[in-house]
Amino acid sequence: MRSDETLKELQIINQFDTGQQARSAILWGNGHINRSFLATMESGERYILQRINSAVFQDVDGLMDNIVSVTSFLRERIQREGGDPKRGTLTVIPSMDGRPYWKDEEGFAWRLYANVERTVTYEKAEDENVMYQGGLAVGQFQALLADFPVEELHETIPDFHNTPKRYQTFEKVVSEDICGRAASVASEIAFIRERREEMSVFVEMQKKGQLPLRVTHNDTKINNILFDEASQRAVCLCDLDTVMPGFAAFDFGDAIRSGASTALEDEPDSSKVSLSLPLYGAYLKGFVEGTRGRLTEEEIRMLPMGAKLMTLECGMRFLTDYLQGDTYFKIEREHHNLDRCRTQLALVADMEKKWEQMAP
Repeated sequence: MRSDETLKELQIINQFDTGQQARSAILWGNGHINRSFLATMESGERYILQRINSAVFQDVDGLMDNIVSVTSFLRERIQREGGDPKRGTLTVIPSMDGRPYWKDEEGFAWRLYANVERTVTYEKAEDENVMYQGGLAVGQFQALLADFPVEELHETIPDFHNTPKRYQTFEKVVSEDICGRAASVASEIAFIRERREEMSVFVEMQKKGQLPLRVTHNDTKINNILFDEASQRAVCLCDLDTVMPGFAAFDFGDAIRSGASTALEDEPDSSKVSLSLPLYGAYLKGFVEGTRGRLTEEEIRMLPMGAKLMTLECGMRFLTDYLQGDTYFKIEREHHNLDRCRTQLALVADMEKKWEQMAP
C-alpha cells in the first residue's frame, strides 16, 4: 500500500516530460539539503526527483539557470570529444510546460534528473585510486568548462567562499559571545586570528589579475562524484547546486579537506588528525592531469593554499556556529561543532608542517 506522500511524488513526476507514467518512487540518498526520490517509470527507466530547499536556495530560477547552462555546455563538449553525454554530466528533464522545474500547490519547487545508471558513490576515499579518479573528474570539469562565460552564472549562495567576509562574521560573533563560550575556546580563536592575512590572498590576487574566476563546483566532497560500479572510474560530478564563479584552487582544496584527512570530520580526538600525503598526492596527480593544461601556472602553484584556506574557512565556520549556539550545522552531541572545528584546525596545522611536500 502506497503512502500519501509516495502518491504525491508519483503525481509530481508526471508533471515532467518523460513521455511515460511513473510506477514507483522511493526516498533516495542521504543528502541534508534537498529531498530526493528514485522514480521508476513504466518502461523501467529511472529518474531522480528532488524537492529543492528554497530556504537555502532562494533564487530557484537562477539556480536552475546555472545548472541547465553548465550541463548543456558540458554535454556539447563531451559529445564533441566522442564521450557519452548521458553519463558525462547530469541531464535535466523539463516540466510539461518547458521549464527546468515545477512548483506544487504549496510553492515547493521540484526538478527531475535522468538517473545515471550503473554508478555508485563513496562516502570516504578508501584508497588512492578513488582519490586519483576524484581529482581527475574535478580537473576535467575545470577543463571542459574553461571556455564557459563565467560572468553569466548566478551566485546561488552569495559569498559562499568569501573567506574575508566569513572572517568578519567570525569576529563579530566572538565579540558578541552570546552563549558565553568564547573564553573556553581562546586557543582556537587565536589560531584563526594568527592566519587572518592569508584569508584575503585569493581575493587580492584576483583583483590584481593574477587569478581568473572560473566555473567551480564548490562542494567537491568525494560523495558528490558518481563512479562506474564496474571499473571504479569517475563518471561525472553531481549535486550542482553550488556551481558558481570561483577559484579552481577552492574546488581542489575542498576535496583535500574532506578526502585526504586521516580522521573523520567530527573526530573528538584531534591528535588522530593529519594530512595523508599518499591520498593528497593521488588527488593532486588526477586533478592536474584532468585540467589538461587549461589552468595557469599560478593557479597550479596556489593549489596547496586552496587546500589550507578551505580547511581553515571550514574550521572557522564550525567555531562561529558553536559560539552562536549551534544554529546552522546539525549537531548530534554536545560540543559537536567544536570537535569539527578542532579537526579542521589540526589539519591546517599538519598541512603547515608538510607544506614543502604539498607543492605541485
